[in-house]
Amino acid sequence: MILEIRVRGPVALEDADRLGLVAEAAPVATVLRGALEDRPALHGALTRIIDDGLELVEVRRLPS
Repeated sequence: MILEIRVRGPVALEDADRLGLVAEAAPVATVLRGALEDRPALHGALTRIIDDGLELVEVRRLPS
C-alpha cells in the first residue's frame, strides 16, 4: 500500500529513511510518502512517529 503521512513540524531525513519513507517539506508540516507492506507495518510507522513526539495530522492511502 502506498501512503502519504502528514505530520506537523520537521522530520529529519534519517528518521524518514528509518521508516522506509521519503520526506518532503510542506508549509508548517512534513509529508512522508512511500510504500508499506501491510497494516502492521503502517501501525509500526505510526507508533514510531508518535513516540518521536510528532503530531500526526493526516494519513491517506494513495492510488497504486
